[in-house]
Amino acid sequence: MIQSISDFFERQAFGVCTWLGDKLRMKSSQIRLFFIYASFLTLGSPIIVYLHMAFILRIKNLIQSSKTRVWDL
Repeated sequence: MIQSISDFFERQAFGVCTWLGDKLRMKSSQIRLFFIYASFLTLGSPIIVYLHMAFILRIKNLIQSSKTRVWDL
């Protein structure tokens, strides 16, 4: 039960912790714990940072996956 809940949240996450872990060469679980603890201590402000990072990462992936360029039209 707990494993299925954990798998659900990992699939539905934006991949920010994994991406950041790859860049910083850290485990993504440590980064997730940092966001959780920091959110409790600072009343949720790291959630705003996380959502901004997710937005930037999503835009970056959309730009890279785009096959058509302006000059291809």
